[in-house]
Amino acid sequence: MDTTGGLRERKKEATRKALHEAATRLAIEHGLDAVTVEAIADAAGVSRRTFSNYFAGKEDALLHGDEERMSLLLDSFAARPPGEPPWAALRGACAAVFESTDEPDPQMAVQARLARQHPSVLARLLTHYASVERRLAGIIAEREGRPADDPAARVLAAAFFTALRIAAQRWVEEQPPRPCASSPTRPSTRWPARSPDPARGPGAPGSGALRGGGCCAGCCGRGRASCRRRP
Repeated sequence: MDTTGGLRERKKEATRKALHEAATRLAIEHGLDAVTVEAIADAAGVSRRTFSNYFAGKEDALLHGDEERMSLLLDSFAARPPGEPPWAALRGACAAVFESTDEPDPQMAVQARLARQHPSVLARLLTHYASVERRLAGIIAEREGRPADDPAARVLAAAFFTALRIAAQRWVEEQPPRPCASSPTRPSTRWPARSPDPARGPGAPGSGALRGGGCCAGCCGRGRASCRRRP
C-alpha cells in the first residue's frame, strides 16, 4: 500500500498547524500590527515562500483554527443519521467536534479572542462565519428535503451559530477560568432535553416546515386540515 500521499498530507497539516500556532502566539505577545509574515515563518521554522504556500496573509494564519473547527462541524453534521431531528443533529455534531479536538486553555482563549478583535481579523472572521452559516443552512435544507434557500433552514442555522457565539463568549469571560468541558455554557449540553426543536416545535418561526405536515403558520402542529389558525 502506498503511504507516500498520506505522509505528505500529514506533513502539510503539521506545517499549517505550526504556522497557525506561531501566528497566534506572536499576535498575543506583540499585537497583530507588530507581527510580520517573516516573523511567523521564522517562528515556525519555515521560509517566507513556504508560508505563502499555505496562507495568503497573517490574518489567515491566525484564523486557521477557527476555520478548521467550522469545517469539522459541517462535516460532522452532514454525517449525522438522516432521521435525527435538526437541532438534535446539530447538538450531536457539536459534541463530536468538541470531543475530537484538544481542550483549549482558558487564558489562551481570552488572549486569542482579544487578538481577533483587530479590525482586519474581525472582518475576515465575520465573513467566514457568514459563509459557514449559509453552507450549514444548505445542508439542513438538503437533509430535510427542502429548497436550498428554505427560510426555516436559514433561521435554524442562524439560531445555532448565535448559540455557539454566546456560549463561547461566556466561556472565555468566566472568572476564574475553567476547562471548556466543565463549563455550564457548553453549547452541546446546555440546551434543555425537552425543549422544542427550533425548526419543529410549537411557536417557533417556520415550525413544522422542515419536516412537512406541520400547520400552516407553525403554531400548533395539528396540520393544515385541523389548524385552529388556518385562514
